[in-house]
Amino acid sequence: MSMQTSGPTSTEPGQLLHLVFGGELTDLDGITFRDLSKLDVVGIFPDYASAAMAWKAKAQQTVDSAQTRYFIVHLHKLLQP
Repeated sequence: MSMQTSGPTSTEPGQLLHLVFGGELTDLDGITFRDLSKLDVVGIFPDYASAAMAWKAKAQQTVDSAQTRYFIVHLHKLLQP
């Protein structure tokens, strides 16, 4: 009798989670947010391509606000031991 696991196997790629978030910066030369309570967390995505699509959509929505920036964080790199 063989046992199956629900996690990734050695032939399946691991999840490459990415976080997309943004907000208004205090100045364009840094990455200090004006008000942390107003950060916009767009979501967590299973791969870079879908995160990039979400980032681009949010960036285009806020094109008139020069102080507003969105970022993609590679969560999978932070989760590796």
